[in-house]
Amino acid sequence: MSTESKEHKIPELVTGVRNLAALKACRKHTDAVYFSLDKLSLRSRAQEITTEKLALFIDEIHSHGLKGYLAVNSVIYPDNLKELDQVLENAASAEVDAVIAWDPATITKAAEKDLRIHISTQANVSNQITAEFYRSLGANRVVLARELSLEQIKEIKEDTKMELEAFVHGAMCQAISGRCYLSAYLLGKSGNCGECSQPCRWEWSLHSDNGAIIDIEGKYLMSAKDLCMIEYIPELVEAGIDSVKVEGRLRNPRYTATVSESYRKAIDLFKEGNFTRDKVLPLKEKMALEYNRGFSTGFYFGYPGPDSLAFDFDMNASPVKREAVGIVTNYYSKQSAAAVKLLEKGLENGDTIIIEGNTTYLEQEVTSIVQEGETVDSVERGNEIGIAVEDIVRKNDRVFRIKK
Repeated sequence: MSTESKEHKIPELVTGVRNLAALKACRKHTDAVYFSLDKLSLRSRAQEITTEKLALFIDEIHSHGLKGYLAVNSVIYPDNLKELDQVLENAASAEVDAVIAWDPATITKAAEKDLRIHISTQANVSNQITAEFYRSLGANRVVLARELSLEQIKEIKEDTKMELEAFVHGAMCQAISGRCYLSAYLLGKSGNCGECSQPCRWEWSLHSDNGAIIDIEGKYLMSAKDLCMIEYIPELVEAGIDSVKVEGRLRNPRYTATVSESYRKAIDLFKEGNFTRDKVLPLKEKMALEYNRGFSTGFYFGYPGPDSLAFDFDMNASPVKREAVGIVTNYYSKQSAAAVKLLEKGLENGDTIIIEGNTTYLEQEVTSIVQEGETVDSVERGNEIGIAVEDIVRKNDRVFRIKK
């Protein structure tokens, strides 16, 4: 059964990226990207984009006909205010398309600089009155709380003129998004300041009052499955969501490419009136081959139960693994070849590899290996080799093997 889309606005697709390589991976599939700098963000561990490089990064985004949204969504303390001024001044100069913010200091200063403002999900906007409050402050869009159902989103949409954006894919926080203090308590690294170490993903045991260990299924007692709503694009559109958001500012470019392409295809199927779950399930299965913790629909259809927790596997449920192989030591443009030092693993012809760096993303099959001037079929760890490459790579790019 197909779903017609004539009466509905097709939502914008926004994809999280961490660097130029991730942008390259999703540029043909997404409408906009959101990203962080190496400061004042909940993903400040993604440090490839600095204040100094911001203008060049925005120029690259715009060159592909995309919009670029800058997340400035950490807690702002008094000693952050000068830094905040610098970041927002650079954002205005670079002509970012919006700043994603929730701290009133960031909102106020962004408005002073005439920047378009998207209210971060960290603000936990959960009703239409709150959405209108932020509109009165000059905001153009709210990224809704992840803890809302589709029915609640419909109700909000009916009573606000604010643009609504919602997360549809990616990691879920075990607490209300961004309000967890577990990392800060255990490790002194605050999630609210961009340093979450994700102790909710660790193995934990459950103890009774008398100290006995309670035997339950699995050991990852607090690790939430990833959100995945690709099967429910019609319901998301019907709810009135203006923009759907794919999380992934700390994920690798292959993940970014696969997920953005899958959601693009699903949205286009709906746009063309050809959406069926049978057509979308292969896209979901393809995404399951990338890094994931299993999939759930989060809060969209009610409060999540035990089946929304990844009790029994460590971080990655995908059967496909990325194995570190080595590092590029040189690139020879005339020969379309790269010198690779095999630091961790060996290689053989036919292996699928990824070569990845801040500005590099290349996935290909190994078709030719040269060692000490001789063509060979395989080579062990510890050697330096030459391989044929299908695109430009760069010194210090990392080489990974995709192992199925």
